[in-house]
Parts: sequence; C-alpha cells; structure tokens
Amino acid sequence: MTTEPAAPRPVVLVHGIWDSSDAFVPMAGWLRTRGFRPLAVDLTPSDGTVGLDELARQLAAFVDHQLPDGETFDLVGFSMGGLVGRYYVQRLGGAARVGRLITISAPHRGTCMAYASRNPASRQMRPRSAFLKDLNGDVALLARVRCASIWTPLDLMIVPAGSSRLGVGDHFRIPVVAHPLMLRDRRSLELVERLLRESVHQDTRVQDTRIQDA
Repeated sequence: MTTEPAAPRPVVLVHGIWDSSDAFVPMAGWLRTRGFRPLAVDLTPSDGTVGLDELARQLAAFVDHQLPDGETFDLVGFSMGGLVGRYYVQRLGGAARVGRLITISAPHRGTCMAYASRNPASRQMRPRSAFLKDLNGDVALLARVRCASIWTPLDLMIVPAGSSRLGVGDHFRIPVVAHPLMLRDRRSLELVERLLRESVHQDTRVQDTRIQDA
C-alpha cells in the first residue's frame, strides 16, 4: 500500500511593529524550501496606533480565511507579533488550533523602549502594563500549546533583553547583534526549522496513536 506524501505544514508568521510580511521573506523562503507552508500576515496599521488585541483579531481573521476550519498550524511571532500571537492563543481560541507557538524577541514582560511613544500598542508593551498583566496572569493557558521563546542578550529594542523569555516552555539564547537580524541569522532559521519539525513529528505520533486506538 502506498502512502500519500504529507501536505506541507502551515506556519503562520506574525511581524513586529513598523514591519510588514516582508520582514519574513528570508525565513519564509527558508521554510518553504524545507517542506513547510509559510503564511505571513500583514497587520495594518503596524505603527502602534492600533492595540495588540485588535491586531490579534486581524490575525484570527487571516487564519480563518487562509486555513480550513479546524486545521492545525504552527505560529511564529516576532517582537510585537509574539504578543499578538499570544493574545490570539490565550484570548481568541487559538489554543485549539495552534500546535506550536514560537516567539522571537517578543517583550513578554514589556520593554522600556515602549515609553518612547504614547500610542496604544506601545502603552500595552510597557513593563507592568494592564495588557501584559492580563496575559501573564494566566500564562498557564499556554501549557496547552508547545511554546518556545528565542531571544538575544544583545537586543536594544527589548529592554531588558531577558523580557523575551516566556514563562512557559523552552527558551533559547542566540547572541545575535541586532533585533531585526533575529529573522535572518542562520542560527535562528535553523532553530525555528528544528522546532517546527519536532512539532510535526509529535503531531504525527498523536495521530498514529489515535489510529491504533480506533
């Protein structure tokens, strides 16, 4: 009996502040040539004038439009996009569909750089903001999702840099010299690929177990 090749695994990519889906061109290309199906969302506007909760609703609409109901996918969020992804998982039902959540240089406990602006998203990304207290107050909800956070101690956008370590799951330190290079550095690309492959293998084992149980 022949086995049909597995369909490419969907990976939704969520960019950061002042960015667009173009920020993920290197990573999307890397993943595509390695058998994944990257889907990069464009959040608008991305200049901080719209709150992260509203951007998360845009992410939810993007997922509903791009993927069939109930299809599992993995989620990679960079910088502000990591918080947008978390809000989707924790507050908009994304935990039911996301197999793995990977955040890259995301200000999970805020960044002092956010004090430079008074726009809605920046206020939400300040340390001890009501938005972050809400998400971090029940971070255990993320236990339903395989989480990993990637960070660099040399980050000048996430201050302190350790704020990029999520309180659950695994965290990985890569000494990349600049915040935006986290999406292009080969070490980041290889690590994201490895984590996504682990997610695929774990889901395959779960499916095999269900078939045997049936």
